[in-house]
Amino acid sequence: MSWISRSRLLVLGVLSATMLMTVLDGSIVTVAMPAIQRDLGFASAELSWTVNAYLIAYGGLLLLAGRLGDLIGRRAMFLAGNAVFVAASLLAGAATGPGMLIGARFLQGVGSAMASAVVLGILVTTFTDAGERAKAIGVFSFTGAAGASLGQVIGGVLTDALGWNYIFFINVPIGVVTIVLALRALPADRGLGLSAGADAVGALLVTAGLMLGIYAVVQIERYGPRSLWFGAASLVLLAAFLVRQATARTPLMPLRILRSRAVAGANLVQVLTLGAMFAFQVVVALFMQQVLRYGALDTGLAMLPAALSIAGVSLFASPRLSTRFGARAVLLGGLVLLIGAMAWLTRVPVDARYVTDLLPVMVLIMGGGLVLPALTTLGMSDARSDDAGLVSGVFNTTQQVGMAAGVALLSTVAASRTEGLLAGGASEAVALTGGYRLAFTVSLALLAGALVVAYVVLRRPRAGAEQAVEPQPERV
Repeated sequence: MSWISRSRLLVLGVLSATMLMTVLDGSIVTVAMPAIQRDLGFASAELSWTVNAYLIAYGGLLLLAGRLGDLIGRRAMFLAGNAVFVAASLLAGAATGPGMLIGARFLQGVGSAMASAVVLGILVTTFTDAGERAKAIGVFSFTGAAGASLGQVIGGVLTDALGWNYIFFINVPIGVVTIVLALRALPADRGLGLSAGADAVGALLVTAGLMLGIYAVVQIERYGPRSLWFGAASLVLLAAFLVRQATARTPLMPLRILRSRAVAGANLVQVLTLGAMFAFQVVVALFMQQVLRYGALDTGLAMLPAALSIAGVSLFASPRLSTRFGARAVLLGGLVLLIGAMAWLTRVPVDARYVTDLLPVMVLIMGGGLVLPALTTLGMSDARSDDAGLVSGVFNTTQQVGMAAGVALLSTVAASRTEGLLAGGASEAVALTGGYRLAFTVSLALLAGALVVAYVVLRRPRAGAEQAVEPQPERV
């Protein structure tokens, strides 16, 4: 990497390693759940909390952790988060019962939120040149794509070879090395001080609101419409948080960041896009296994071209295209490719053939390798040097909200459609395919909405059309 100095290469490596651990930890547990249930005596209703406890803590604390990183120093927050994550991983691997494991998973989510909330803030303040930043974001996005693809494979290998404990123990040496390198590589930053934004009431409102909202989403399959009450309470708390931020002397989240077209638009596009992409990440795999009767290994191999195309495009093509044409143009092109992939899936037949019905999707899904780095660039483009951690926390929060909402929406519509077709006398394969095709159709609509928002909201304003609301420190 001749475009980057050795010191900044080390910074990028440290940030990418943390991103890899965070993404891996979100998926690596799923394949080990049967072994965990058998060894620790989990009841079926409790087992999902090995995932839910992590998601609630992680998604609920990202915004708060991002702002605290600006106040006390992003380096300090990053190091503390990694330390909590390593300790929690050791505790999870040594768990002797359900309560101990669930508690450890919650602490893992806390540590992940603390570290990952400030990662993008550190990245954009380290790579200030537009060309270098595009390449760094491409490498960073590649790490995320690789982690998402490798999580289930690594989890299966470790569980079969060494036992489920090692899906947690593996984080310990990686985390320790990351902390040691971070102490050497990450530049020191003093932070603004807690007096610049120590809004305890706002922190309580936003954390409770986000945690309750994510809880409503992850519990929707268990509680059905009753979970909407949790969602409504979450919206009330988040609305109260916004009111509080508009009136507080030292707001936790200055509302000026939402007046940025780039920040607001990129985050909205991210929610719609990641909500839609759940259809590919999970529903396609379910279709292969439940309808086409692929085994787990066959499904993984069938999905491999998609993982390679996304990773390759984000690492090599996206930085060059963004530098030449701009992040907005790359985002629009990537969304068009994703729309093509989802449109192809809406017509998938019950007796689908891989080469003609699924492989084209695996190729078109490379659009994700264009969309994610472009969104990161746009979402962080208006971040100021004193609030880069907060903007990073907002961006990571909407990422989690988008994925969680996609899980709730698409799994619900697919299941409802399947049940209706079964009640009408359809075979199981036909009913499942009908449910999945409806999920793909909804995903197509979400991506179309993302394309419209990206085109309208993220367009460049005419010269002089927007004025700075207040004198602003240097942008990063």
